[in-house]
Amino acid sequence: MGLLSSLRPHRRGALSGVGGGGQWQWSFLDAVWAVFLLAVVIFLALVFTPRHGEPLPAALAGAVVPPCAASEVDLLPCEDPRRSSRLSREMNYYRERHCPARGEAPVCLVPPPRGYRVPVPWPESLHKIWHDNMPYGKIAERKGHQGWMKQEGLYFIFPGGGTMFPDGAEQYIEKLTQYVPLKSGLLRTGLDMGCGVASFGGFLLKENIMTLSFAPRDSHKSQIQFALERGIPAFLLMLGTRRLPFPAQSFDFVHCSRCLIPFTAYNGSYLIEVDRLLRPGGYLIISGPPVKWKKQEKEWAELQAMALALCYKLITVDGNTAIWKKPAEASCLPNQNEFSIDLCSTDDNPDQAWYFKLKKCVSKVSLAEEIAVGSIHSWPDRLSKPSARASLMDDGANLFELDTQKWVKRVSYYKKSLGVKLGTAKIRNVMDMNAYLGGLAAAVVSDPIWVMNVVPAKKPLTLGVIYDRGLIGVYHDWCEPFSTYPRTYDLIHVDGINSLIRDPISGKSRCDLFDIMLEMDRILRPKGTAVMRDSPDVIDKAAQVAQSIRWTAEVHDTEPESGGMEKILVATKTYWKLPLTSL
Repeated sequence: MGLLSSLRPHRRGALSGVGGGGQWQWSFLDAVWAVFLLAVVIFLALVFTPRHGEPLPAALAGAVVPPCAASEVDLLPCEDPRRSSRLSREMNYYRERHCPARGEAPVCLVPPPRGYRVPVPWPESLHKIWHDNMPYGKIAERKGHQGWMKQEGLYFIFPGGGTMFPDGAEQYIEKLTQYVPLKSGLLRTGLDMGCGVASFGGFLLKENIMTLSFAPRDSHKSQIQFALERGIPAFLLMLGTRRLPFPAQSFDFVHCSRCLIPFTAYNGSYLIEVDRLLRPGGYLIISGPPVKWKKQEKEWAELQAMALALCYKLITVDGNTAIWKKPAEASCLPNQNEFSIDLCSTDDNPDQAWYFKLKKCVSKVSLAEEIAVGSIHSWPDRLSKPSARASLMDDGANLFELDTQKWVKRVSYYKKSLGVKLGTAKIRNVMDMNAYLGGLAAAVVSDPIWVMNVVPAKKPLTLGVIYDRGLIGVYHDWCEPFSTYPRTYDLIHVDGINSLIRDPISGKSRCDLFDIMLEMDRILRPKGTAVMRDSPDVIDKAAQVAQSIRWTAEVHDTEPESGGMEKILVATKTYWKLPLTSL
């Protein structure tokens, strides 16, 4: 800056006519200064531009990444209203993911809010959380009379209610059980659309049902953040112009309680997307508008007609709750229907769902009867038995078994030799960033945790096999930020972090190790744990980046049976606050 400052007065004087008659007069000295300045700029660009596949030089030098501003405690890079407000509102496009271009995202560590504490442990957190961990009272003020949540002293309390079940989720679940087998082991995976604070999914956990709840960032601001703080599986998401980031035929039931999704709008695109996600033989549950809702008679009639066109069987209409059952066999389309709904062409892959536009046709279903509710194994047997979908992979059944056995051994090693506190009250929300077949999640299923299994969008689309096991997850590209709030996971695990960076075809790096670890820091809770496996040179770089983002880290050998080709980094995110002090 000193060099630039010394040049400015000289330039301003020349341009204003001082000694130059109002025209720029180049002298030999001017030329020398210009060449020198250009050389400095080029040098700085080379030094501070990250190279593909390598952490930033600041990380390599041991410099600490600065904190973000206090106003960024809830930084959501891909759901930033400052960006989305400029986008089209058609089909809620502006409320979907829109990430900053590479190099535009802030390079800083997201601070915790003032008064942040280590979260209330599970299962107590289902019912109460610390107020200061997310001091946002708007939902309590607006929805307290419906039993969503209320403030009591230092806590937010969650009575378990919702807009369509103000007397509590447990009573509502009992009502649904009259028509849907929620307590038999027949159903395991559910999708709750527009979930509020996710009490419905939270109270289904005791029935061994894993419900992935989602809602967008909206006027309530923090409903998904509250759900994750409670220890309930949840995800920030909007049904707009794209397929949701899940594989086809994944969920045993789909639930909407006053989610206000216009299912029959846009030629039925949203109901067709629900059909893509719903497992054959699964259940669709809609409570609230438009079901027998005043002034929405037309929408209710259209919803019934469209469900009939898809050959869904209407099980019941109980008050404002309607329940359908999807046929277990292949689609009854093509048929004569007033909505012109037809089957997609043979080149449609229903599992493609990463930035993939919604289609106005119904995807053809392979193995429909083999993976239908009632045909697929009940819980918990389905966890350990390869499904028909796994058999589509080359040597799929054998790979499934080998992967399952491998992760049982690895998790045991993590617990006994590396001190990873799986199975204790310190870990509830877990993410596996490179889940493959869900072996890690299967190995910890008896622990009081849940796992978000992430299958990288540029790798083989194995997420359907994970859902067949009765586990949950999403597609994602780790060269972009994840759709969740800061401080939402207790443990983040990644096997082969370098593979998340490289293009599987060209082998070139698409982003940097530093970028991914900075994002891991954003979503990891203070005092949370990161476990990373890779080659020794990659783990060495990761250890240097860990230092730059204020993690404490140790490098370990792998399990004896792994052959010693990898190393394991176990890191803890330090708890610091503004101004920078460690706690």
